[in-house]
Amino acid sequence: MRMRGGGRLPAGGMVPTGPKKLLIIEDHPLFREGLKAILHRDPLFVIAGEAGSGNEGLRLAGQLSPDVVVMDISLPDMSGIEATRRLLEIAPRARVMMVSFHSGVDYIADAFAAGATGYLVKESAAEKLLQGLHAVARGESYLDSAVSAEVVRKLRSPDKRKDAGADEAYAALTAREQEVMRLVVEGLSTRAIAERLFVSAKTVENHRANLMKKLNLSSAIELVRYAARLGLIDIEDWVE
Repeated sequence: MRMRGGGRLPAGGMVPTGPKKLLIIEDHPLFREGLKAILHRDPLFVIAGEAGSGNEGLRLAGQLSPDVVVMDISLPDMSGIEATRRLLEIAPRARVMMVSFHSGVDYIADAFAAGATGYLVKESAAEKLLQGLHAVARGESYLDSAVSAEVVRKLRSPDKRKDAGADEAYAALTAREQEVMRLVVEGLSTRAIAERLFVSAKTVENHRANLMKKLNLSSAIELVRYAARLGLIDIEDWVE
């Protein structure tokens, strides 16, 4: 399969014939409605179902056998990455477009390793969603051009830092705790994280307290250093 950065159609490329049954798995109702409004513009895609959690999405996938799935990377009951793995066992012919607020190389690598065929940053959805979905519906891999250059740079750079997936303490965190941790070490405030995740500030504080306890850390700087050791952030970029 070819990687189509930015969703450009290949010269002479054929747009897949339709309609394609599409399943949306996204827990934020407002964003889900936005996706639906965009998708209604294109007759290639027929919205066959929508779900606000991973388990509900997996149930619908078994019923609908969708051709294309738009999958949020952060769901209330499991990560979109885990949901993708399980969904492709249920509906192996489905093409999964992962959508996320995050553009970090670790998220993207994990998404493709789980079987996703596309990755789109949520801020790009209004502009690039249909382009990306056309690419994955053709059987191509799609990577949002907003992040592709950074991903290529990091993948080419030798990195001897510890793999986060191999760290037992980090692996013991829930998907939401991992997400809150990444946003904390990126420097976002509790309020900003709450707005990003569409949850209350109190919920963010609870997740932060839980993850700090599980990781046996007592300060923000310890958390940053821990994240840097795992390769979740570049400590030089953080210091700057």
